[in-house]
Amino acid sequence: MTEAMTLVTIASSGLLGLGIAILAGLKGWQGWLELKRFELAGTRQQEARLPAMERIEIADLKERVRQLESIAACVDL
Repeated sequence: MTEAMTLVTIASSGLLGLGIAILAGLKGWQGWLELKRFELAGTRQQEARLPAMERIEIADLKERVRQLESIAACVDL
């Protein structure tokens, strides 16, 4: 009788652990999907940018490239 109860206890513990692991995985999956939804929504919002902002960003990137080129050439600004 005690051997049967031990097996039932071990089986139920394993089933409970499996259920908890599945719920945790499902919660992680839902969180990942929500993150991807936010990323997709964010790219749509970034499309509506002003041309002036684009020029400022390009100028900033050009300045960074100049600084990196001067560092590569061992020239101190």
